[in-house]
Amino acid sequence: MIKVLVVDDSALMRRLLGNIFEAEEGFQVAFARDGVEGLAMVHEFRPDVVTLDVHMPNMDGLTCLDRIMLERPTRVIMVSSLTGNGADKTFEAMNLGAVDFVTKPEGAISLAIGELRDVLLEKVRSAVKTRLRASHRLTERVRLRAAALAAKQPAPPVPSIERPQPKPAKPFKTAGPQTECVVVVGASTGGPPALDVLLSALPANFPWPVLIAQHMPATFTGPLARRLDRLCALHVQEVASALPLEPGNVYIGRGDADIVMMARGESLYVTSAPPLPEHRWHPSVDRLVETTVHLIGAERTIGVLMTGMGDDGAAAMAQLRAEGGRTIAESEETAVVWGMPGELVKRGGAAVVTPLDKIAAHLKEWAA
Repeated sequence: MIKVLVVDDSALMRRLLGNIFEAEEGFQVAFARDGVEGLAMVHEFRPDVVTLDVHMPNMDGLTCLDRIMLERPTRVIMVSSLTGNGADKTFEAMNLGAVDFVTKPEGAISLAIGELRDVLLEKVRSAVKTRLRASHRLTERVRLRAAALAAKQPAPPVPSIERPQPKPAKPFKTAGPQTECVVVVGASTGGPPALDVLLSALPANFPWPVLIAQHMPATFTGPLARRLDRLCALHVQEVASALPLEPGNVYIGRGDADIVMMARGESLYVTSAPPLPEHRWHPSVDRLVETTVHLIGAERTIGVLMTGMGDDGAAAMAQLRAEGGRTIAESEETAVVWGMPGELVKRGGAAVVTPLDKIAAHLKEWAA
């Protein structure tokens, strides 16, 4: 039995989401009208998964999430709007500890709720299997509990700690389009915070371009690229049209499409392509790896497969290694969901299996 707590200020949304779970076997559902009720229900109902709206009165979703992760860490899926502001808040939520998000359908919600049903059920079932990092915000949790015991009263809200944002560096463009190697990265559930860790550890003079397929809607990939561009020394941009491949640059595939490599004369480009039906997830990691290897060869392609449900990228990266390429799989100890990297390991396609915070060290060592 999976216990789900639905937190939303809209009575209609609570009823529609509740109907989705109640129509399925194996779910027990409880409801809360805002963050204050939601936080209380987390302690009382002790859910396995919380679906949490972002915009609510009394206590909004981000504040509620912050308190949940400090007081009783629980798997939380954010319910977000398809707006730029909604995307920014979603990424903030994932940094606070949310494991995933779903987007509210556009238009009349009661008519479009069917679009959300399968995605929501899949993500909730996958969330139950995700790993909650015991060390995540551990210092804050210890301080919160110590202060509460000292005062013998409920602890006040604790503000989230923001990381310092380094000044973005200029793109490193001295090596020309015929780069020695290309790094291709695949990620899904838990990917945005993982990309933050990976890219922040790469220096401004990293000599190879980095191409990223992160499963995500188109509304979110642009804000993700801009956020990562602010946080790391490399230049990060979304790929919405053909862009020349430059060393020291990071290219994030536009959501709901695929990111592929192409050649124009002697020059290499990265571009956005319509999704192909044979690939289930988009941007497709498998397709990105295949087009890269086709153009520059396996020996010049480095594959990195990080947290995410499913198996996208596992087949292509296993073939990449078989043809002489280098591959890295994020280890189970740090992956939010060890689906994609776990499949690569099972297929014998991972040359290196390592925690998330060690991946950049291997890339820098190979580049040196």
